[in-house]
Amino acid sequence: MGTQSEYQPANPEAVFTYGAPQLKFGRGAADEIGFDLSRMGAQRVLIVTDSGVAAAGIPQRVAEGIRGFKIEVVVYDGVHVEPSDASLKHAIEYARDSGPWDAFVAVGGGSSIDTAKAINLLTTNPGELMDYVNVPVGKGKSPEHPLNPLVAVPTTTGTGSESTTICVLDVLDLKVKTGISHASLRPRLAVVDPSLTVSQPSGVTAAAGMDILCHALESFTARPYTSYQRKRPEERVPYCGSNPVSDMWAEKSLTLMATAFRRAVLRGEDEEARSSMALAATFAGLGFGNAGVHIPHANAYPIAGRVKDFYPKDYPNNVPMVPHGMAVSLTAPEAFRFTFETAPERHLRAATLLAPEADKPNDLSSFLPAVLTGLMRDIGIPNGIGDVGYDNTDVDGLVEGAIMQQRVLAAAPRDVREEDLASIFSRSMNLW
Repeated sequence: MGTQSEYQPANPEAVFTYGAPQLKFGRGAADEIGFDLSRMGAQRVLIVTDSGVAAAGIPQRVAEGIRGFKIEVVVYDGVHVEPSDASLKHAIEYARDSGPWDAFVAVGGGSSIDTAKAINLLTTNPGELMDYVNVPVGKGKSPEHPLNPLVAVPTTTGTGSESTTICVLDVLDLKVKTGISHASLRPRLAVVDPSLTVSQPSGVTAAAGMDILCHALESFTARPYTSYQRKRPEERVPYCGSNPVSDMWAEKSLTLMATAFRRAVLRGEDEEARSSMALAATFAGLGFGNAGVHIPHANAYPIAGRVKDFYPKDYPNNVPMVPHGMAVSLTAPEAFRFTFETAPERHLRAATLLAPEADKPNDLSSFLPAVLTGLMRDIGIPNGIGDVGYDNTDVDGLVEGAIMQQRVLAAAPRDVREEDLASIFSRSMNLW
């Protein structure tokens, strides 16, 4: 589709890569994990979850199914929602002290899956967490040894972490969100069972659903893989830019979201909508896990990391937080206004997939932003970053946090300077 004229390398890339976990999808899929682990040769398995998911009894049900195959299982329910370096270190220490383990099962949202990725990495490889965290926050080391099998069982529809090579965390001292990125972190098997998401509250469904949406939109509008300089084989990274395979998944995800998203938020018992959301999350993950994400995700890290006193609906109210999907969505309309000129037809295509009945405005650059803000209003997302506690005096700090996310910003379809980010944040104080 679109061409990104800012990126015209002398020796353009001609190869793209695609990776994905094995996938098992459908009602009852979570009851088959014991069989799957037995085929992997697992004998001692750690289930990684959080206290809320544990209170719903889901990890215990999974554990019983695994024990039926004569596999020893322990449940760790100390995952912190929106993991931090401190919570990951605690989980890693627990796993090291209680190990060895030959497989891991993550049951929960992206927080549980990302925590399990970190546990897997640091129980199979030497060193400490910050050795592997992306540069410039950490040292960006690659694993020396293979990781153990990880089975990811999402109970929320959104993060796509079951498909990706990324582990996201807050570094508390720096007030910044960052990540660990390596192909070996990708789960061996993703078990997506829509029946596990029916109890997800509407506020969580809305925030997590915006993450699905932005995964699809950002991967679809990311720099094309052909806009990069040709890489040597050893230089290839999981995020290679938009490509025909990722595009297909992103478009299918948007098509599902168009009909299912509002229904899943407003009528949580709608099993068809829940199933479509689970499938959309998986499809979006299969897309962005290879193409990459860009500006909305880079901006989300400081929005979440510098939170003051915002307590979102249907989340634990003991600590202030801006949930990841919500944080991503709050600057997305203005980010896509900024990227529109790089590939107008892609932005228009995305808006049409999301809102097939919508009329195109005279200013075509406002079409996708208008579709997004209309959806956000309908499902109860806050009206911009001003609604989650920020004002114009915070813009410099937010820009400082976002510009550090160079691994993510590298996938943006046009160069992003600090003044560009400042404009996007300022225009995102109030969206409607």
